[in-house]
Amino acid sequence: MENKKLLYISQEIAPYLPDSPLALFGRDLPQKVQEKGFEVRTFMPKYGCINERRNQLHEVIRLSGMNIIIDDSDHPLIIKVATLQPSRMQVYFIDNDDYFQRAGAKELETVSSPGDNDERMMFFARGIIETVKKLRWDPAVIHCTGWISTLVPMYVKRMYHDDPALAKSKIVYSLRSEKFDGTLDARLGEKLRMLQFTDEDLAALGDTPADCTALNKLAIMHSDAVVVSSPDADPALVDFARSISKPVLEYPGEEDFAEKYAEFYKALVNGGE
Repeated sequence: MENKKLLYISQEIAPYLPDSPLALFGRDLPQKVQEKGFEVRTFMPKYGCINERRNQLHEVIRLSGMNIIIDDSDHPLIIKVATLQPSRMQVYFIDNDDYFQRAGAKELETVSSPGDNDERMMFFARGIIETVKKLRWDPAVIHCTGWISTLVPMYVKRMYHDDPALAKSKIVYSLRSEKFDGTLDARLGEKLRMLQFTDEDLAALGDTPADCTALNKLAIMHSDAVVVSSPDADPALVDFARSISKPVLEYPGEEDFAEKYAEFYKALVNGGE
């Protein structure tokens, strides 16, 4: 595995958000894998409850300013960055006043404003990919964790499949137990088709408003491999991944897990060379 660049896309990362199994995983896995000699960068949403001064976030002007079109409306992309100590791992934040800057918010926008979670996911996915391109940083592996990242595999494999920065990237999706209740906006499929995604691309969403299970299946379909990242992940989704011949890393436990992930990445990349 000559290219050791790993891109982690996480729904939550501690200490920017309170400790939870998801936020701790978002911090610990990239840090521990970086200690094994990989070059790591991570992305997460810039939720309104994240204290920028305390966490020393600053805007990266050269990466900000692009307008991302969703449902015929422009939404400016703002990129902020912080350095996670003591590992000195760079964490990039996807920000936008419409989706991630609810003034005085004590809850994550995904919880307090669920009605636009579909567009929030679309903005998050596109914002990350465009930023990685601007960085001229070509990841060997893109590892997505959390339902807010579930559109990323499809965007990379369909919208950006000819892009030199991403054409060789392998996508890994984490299956975990965290999920949202209910369904997303019924127009999600329509909004994605406006971006030239096809019915075949969106098959996992079905004809009804998408729930968390449908989003997980969509991510699995467009990923190169799946990892079971929590002991109580839905076994039906693991079975689904196996049924469509996706390589699966079973739950590696809580000790020496980074080594198992690193070996899985290497096998995935080397197997495709």
